[in-house]
Amino acid sequence: METAAEHVTIREHRVPVPGGSVFVREWTPPDALDGAAPVVLLHDSLGSVELWRGFPERLARAVRRPVIAYDRLGFGQSSARHEPPSVRFIDEEAELYFPAVRQALGFTHFSLFGHSVGGGMSLVIAAVMPESCQHVVSESAQSFLEPHTLDGIRAAKMQFDHPAAFAKLARFHGEKAQWVLDAWTETWLSPAFADWTLDPYLSRVRCPTLVIHGDADEFGSVEFPRRIARGVQGVSQLEIINGCAHVPHREQPDRILSLVADFL
Repeated sequence: METAAEHVTIREHRVPVPGGSVFVREWTPPDALDGAAPVVLLHDSLGSVELWRGFPERLARAVRRPVIAYDRLGFGQSSARHEPPSVRFIDEEAELYFPAVRQALGFTHFSLFGHSVGGGMSLVIAAVMPESCQHVVSESAQSFLEPHTLDGIRAAKMQFDHPAAFAKLARFHGEKAQWVLDAWTETWLSPAFADWTLDPYLSRVRCPTLVIHGDADEFGSVEFPRRIARGVQGVSQLEIINGCAHVPHREQPDRILSLVADFL
């Protein structure tokens, strides 16, 4: 499928990955820089391509690069999954699924913008593909588990007991909505996940890294971005957004677009 949206070219694909296929959408601005590597978006624990809303198109315009987003396996318009994710699911995105998307779309070098757990995935991808990853933007990423994180997840889990909240989730994930919710809450609250941390990967991130975090994030303190910014080997830029919660690109989109455009 190909359409034109205010001169930004939009293409959609389904590409094979281990265990099924994933839905991909690309935005290419008319003035894209020659040879510029794409920016790949990695969504959060309940996210999807559709939940990025208008941000990818605005980002493509701001940075003059193609922007690519995909629904992870089990999410959105991608194939369903039935087994719970393993506690290594963040590592597995970097080892199995992102490489399959990259191969299918045929790009070699790339930059990454990851939100929440997608930010953690972006940092792991940058660590395991240091020759190919040019930049990382980590937005609202967790870098380890703290009580604030678990309290936020428990509170969100209770909210989804209300039919209206669950129906909103199902609008984006259909029959996969319960799997999506459980994949987030049950994995992160599992005792087997309690010792998870990005620390083994951070020192292997050699590209420039922009670390964004809201000071009112309901799922983690500002120690998360500080730890990331301290830990990466490449040049890092830390931006704590005042009065902002867990989704800066939705809450303060102009600020985030300006930061990312300047960074790239």
